[in-house]
Amino acid sequence: MAQTNQSFVTSGGDNGFVETANIGGGGRYVLVCEHASNFIPDELSNLGLSDDALASHIAWDPGARAVCLEMAKLLDAAMVAPKVSRLVFDCNRPVDAESAILAKSEIYDIPGNVGVDEKERNRRADIYYHPFGKALSGAIEKKSSNNSGMALITIHSFTPVYQGVGRSVDIGIIHDSDSELADELLKSSKKNEGLVFSRNEPYGPKDGVTFTLREHGTSRGIPNVMVEIKNSLILDEANQKKIAAMLAAMITEAVDAICKRRSPDNFPCCSTGS
Repeated sequence: MAQTNQSFVTSGGDNGFVETANIGGGGRYVLVCEHASNFIPDELSNLGLSDDALASHIAWDPGARAVCLEMAKLLDAAMVAPKVSRLVFDCNRPVDAESAILAKSEIYDIPGNVGVDEKERNRRADIYYHPFGKALSGAIEKKSSNNSGMALITIHSFTPVYQGVGRSVDIGIIHDSDSELADELLKSSKKNEGLVFSRNEPYGPKDGVTFTLREHGTSRGIPNVMVEIKNSLILDEANQKKIAAMLAAMITEAVDAICKRRSPDNFPCCSTGS
């Protein structure tokens, strides 16, 4: 596993609404946190929501960005994340998907998203989604040109209780049609006693959550996976670092296994930058 280096740099992207980190790092991975922020631009007047609603899971994935950034440091990986709430535009959805701009999320109505027409949808996509997609594509292309053993990993968090029902899973390993990296991570998860890992839980492809994996990973033939973490496990810095270290080690082992299987004669090359 790569160690943090002094050149680790975080920036605001081209228009200030995308966070990029360590794009020039030597590691072979690209990490993504599509729901990193609950920020609502002033022009949208908090979408008519209360501060309590904006602090809740409907607006972002609490703890996910901190875990993702720590993993990027441990793996010397690139990281890309939107700097606006998923309620402004969900960057893990197709532009034309109704779920990209929700008028209601769980129990909350989103007044500022009611009646959004095609013009407003396209305007938000141009400002918030397309710069994110461009930054992510650029990071992947840079890594794939330098590392034969790269992978795409997206980091999310979920609530322990959803609509009054408790969730038994601690960490979900989510995949779409390409399950190769998910399979290896689930094998590795057996070493982490005390935590419940599940495939495609609490969300899966049927819930429309694998857009980034398909659009930026599977389409390029790059191993990819989404990791969903119960947010009660990552409430503070110490636990965020603990989970990040565990996941970074699991990912390194999993991608090494894929590289060795795909190219056993060239395995040391695949491991470069891990």
